[in-house]
Amino acid sequence: MSHTAHIRSHRKPRRSSSKLALRAGVAGGVLSTIAVAGSAGPANAEPVTETIEMPALTFDSPQLAGAVALSAEATQQAALDLDLQTQENAAAAKAAKAAKKAKAEAERKAEAERKAEEAERAAAEERSSRSSERTTLSGASQSVSNASGSAGTVVAFLKAQLGDAYVMGATGPNSWDCSSLVQAAFRQVGIDLPRVSQDQSLAGTQVSLDNLQVGDILYWGGAGSAYHTGVYIGDGKYLDAANPSKGVVIQELSGYPASGAVRVL
Repeated sequence: MSHTAHIRSHRKPRRSSSKLALRAGVAGGVLSTIAVAGSAGPANAEPVTETIEMPALTFDSPQLAGAVALSAEATQQAALDLDLQTQENAAAAKAAKAAKKAKAEAERKAEAERKAEEAERAAAEERSSRSSERTTLSGASQSVSNASGSAGTVVAFLKAQLGDAYVMGATGPNSWDCSSLVQAAFRQVGIDLPRVSQDQSLAGTQVSLDNLQVGDILYWGGAGSAYHTGVYIGDGKYLDAANPSKGVVIQELSGYPASGAVRVL
């Protein structure tokens, strides 16, 4: 066996060149970093001899519990303030609505009272007017007051209907049209006149308007085609169921001259 065979070397194995280069690069980088940090710091900086340790906060620490409690209280107070503001706004809106409704009701009542006062005033004026007419009738001229017999009966009936309403086609006892009133008046003395004005203008004897007597029937329009009738009561006046706005009234013949007249008494 050779004296050189299988004899271990006492020298350490060489490291690979790649590992040496890597270590050299790391060392160089560390030294470079230290050099840069040294040049950036102040020349006379003193070494740090102590450190400040920040207190550690945990979920059960008093500081965190207090902060959470304050936040919860602030949130609850904000919620209460918002709820209170909402209630105040709702109350204000309700009050405004109630005030508007009360104002409208007050205006409605005031208007109703005003209309009622106007109606009462009109009724009072109407009553006064009727009273005046009746006073005038009670002091009527001698020719009317002395009307006797059938003419007096006809006129008395007609005066009793003063103030009644005019209604087309009505035949009494509280509303009439022109010809039904004339017909009812002459029925009081047993004279049965036709129902309508056209026929009444042909009943009896035609007389001149210059020679009228109490109880003569007046008509407006042509004989046989008259559209209205009334009864002459003396002193240039006649009584008739005039129209819906006047009802049964006494009027001046000069204000609405008749077309003709007939005498049946």
